[in-house]
This record gives sequence, structure tokens and C-alpha cells, in this order.
Amino acid sequence: MGKTICIYCASSSNIDEKYFKEAERIAEIMVERKIITVFGGGSTGLMGCIADKVIELNGEIIGIMPNFMKAIEWDHKGVYNFHFVEDMHARKKKFIDSSDALIALPGGTGTLEELLEAITLKRLGLHSLPIYIVNTDGYYDPLIEMLNRTIEEKFMKEDDDKLWTIVNDAEDLIFYLD
Repeated sequence: MGKTICIYCASSSNIDEKYFKEAERIAEIMVERKIITVFGGGSTGLMGCIADKVIELNGEIIGIMPNFMKAIEWDHKGVYNFHFVEDMHARKKKFIDSSDALIALPGGTGTLEELLEAITLKRLGLHSLPIYIVNTDGYYDPLIEMLNRTIEEKFMKEDDDKLWTIVNDAEDLIFYLD
């Protein structure tokens, strides 16, 4: 089996078009490199955009979703490889356990929570996956500033900024995926 990468991203569709364009480009890059995409399984927002593009390009995609989300039909109907789990905690664990790397695209509290938990677990030595933060148009600048402040104020170690990698866009990400 090829490399598998999980993408954390937004389910909101009410966002700027630039985020959709970036998500589509990342999906193209994943398929071009025969990387299996793992995602939250949703049909809307950047999640739906990524799934649509991977499916359109005949790539491989795996959805991971809690049962309660399937019950309210949030699952992407074009994705046939699904893992339904008990709750959000099991979902995040499955994301990490099923992947060789993690990519965070812009998103809301769910995306932020997934990203920060992944960084925390890596810091605790519970996984060693590369974590890539795609900082589209400076979206993550405030978070990056806060993460740096946690290091400056000694809440984290000086070299903890090596737990994640900031990339500006899909083209910068290519360097790390090859």
C-alpha cells in the first residue's frame, strides 16, 4: 500500500474561494503522487471539495466519521471506503493511526482542535508523524504566533517548533511529500 496522509480541514462552505482552490490543488498533488487521502468524511466545505477532486481524478480516499454524523447524513456519498467510529475521540485516534503524515488546511474549531491535539500527542511521544500546517494567505499566522509565544514563555521547549512544519501553499507542500 502507498503512503497515506490525513487532511484536517473545514466543513464550512461559506468561506473564500481561495481556500477551495488550495484544497483542490492539494487533492491533485495527492492523487498525482498516488498518496491515499484520509479525511473526515464530510460532503461539504473543504472536506467535500477534497473528496470530490480525489474521486474525479480516480484517487484513493478514506473517510473516518463518528456514527452520529452518519446518522444525520453528513457523510460524502461518493466515498466508498469509510470507517465509522464511536465518537470524535475515536475519529482523531483513527486519523493518526491510519496515516503516515498529517496536513492541516484552514478550518474552524474542529480543525484547530485536531491540529493542536496532534501536536500535543507528538510532543508527548505518542506518535511521530510529520505535521504540515498549510498557511494559505496567512490564515494560520495568529496560531503560529501563539505557538511561538508558548515557546518564548517557556510553556514548551525551545525546539518544540520542530514538531510541525509551516508551508505557505500546496506548491511548498510538494517538497515534503516527495
